[in-house]
Amino acid sequence: MARALAVLEAVAAHGSSTARGIAEVTSIPLPTVYRIAQELIRSEYLVHLRSEKRFALGYQLHRLAVGLHEDLGIPRTVREEVHAMHRDLGMAAYLAIHRGTDFVVVHVSDSPQAPRLSPLGFGFHESPHATAFGKAGLASLAPEEREAYLADGPLRAHTDRTVVDPQLLRAQLEDIAERGIAWEHQEFVPGTSCLAATIKADDGMLVGTVAVSAPVAAYEGRMRHVEDRVRACASRAGRAYRWGAQAH
Repeated sequence: MARALAVLEAVAAHGSSTARGIAEVTSIPLPTVYRIAQELIRSEYLVHLRSEKRFALGYQLHRLAVGLHEDLGIPRTVREEVHAMHRDLGMAAYLAIHRGTDFVVVHVSDSPQAPRLSPLGFGFHESPHATAFGKAGLASLAPEEREAYLADGPLRAHTDRTVVDPQLLRAQLEDIAERGIAWEHQEFVPGTSCLAATIKADDGMLVGTVAVSAPVAAYEGRMRHVEDRVRACASRAGRAYRWGAQAH
């Protein structure tokens, strides 16, 4: 199972891959890669591009993704709001759904001129204290849950700007809880800052966040404007969720 997932992740990372490329990335022996690939092809998780001698993701993964989006309930109006925010600010824009202490980025609107954060994989969910999404989630926890996270060993520094001092992070999370806005300045990716605004349910529980990321220079002279725009997107997204708009 672990090897099959490693093969899928290797293919997903590049859009498609040769068997040898998969073997090099995963350290799985080439004969084993071929065997796993054939099993994944039979179950439609991979397809074989014969003319290119490469493997690509199969249609079964698309069906799973559709099911995930339906389960998470992403209204079409919310996706449109996120895209409008990307267009208006010229920054990559995101929607994340929060489930307890975890979050998953379920929609991204970007472009070659304003690309998304890379990577969105390793370390992104494991270090919530270093991301705007994660800070918003941590700030929404009950005080005892927040303290348990801060007390659970040393915090990982992704850059020299990552806030790893529990006391400083505690004060930052209290401010985020009060304002509903989470900033992250070069804490996850050097040269990039992110801003997230919370989406709340009627009972005040955190549903998700909308966010933007961009090079630091893109915020110069317009931090208030960016913050106001992200807040507006979060407010509209919150209304869509509360109204139960589930059109896809």
